[in-house]
Amino acid sequence: MKSIKFLLAIMFIAISTNVLANNTPTDDKDRKWTITKDIQKLLKQPNFPVEKTMFVTVKLTVNKNNEIVVLSVDTDGNKDLVEGYIKARLNYKKLSKSIRNTVYTLPVKMVSL
Repeated sequence: MKSIKFLLAIMFIAISTNVLANNTPTDDKDRKWTITKDIQKLLKQPNFPVEKTMFVTVKLTVNKNNEIVVLSVDTDGNKDLVEGYIKARLNYKKLSKSIRNTVYTLPVKMVSL
């Protein structure tokens, strides 16, 4: 009987330790929030008039120096102008927190005033 209780106690501790140590969703959420906040700051006030609201999809990664590297820009508006603006504002800008390098897809909405 003692060995069964001991075995159950060990299993409970092992399972609870594994569950408590798994903090990936929070880390992933923090990472995405950091990228979102930093990119919002970098893309404020474009240097061209936004005539209509545009939706832009930006694929980016973060290099080992914690700098943003824009991989692609997809938009329904003036592609050359928007792509040049986003790449000029984002490429090789440092993020405020350290992020592991993986490919992120970020939706950007450019609103006309």
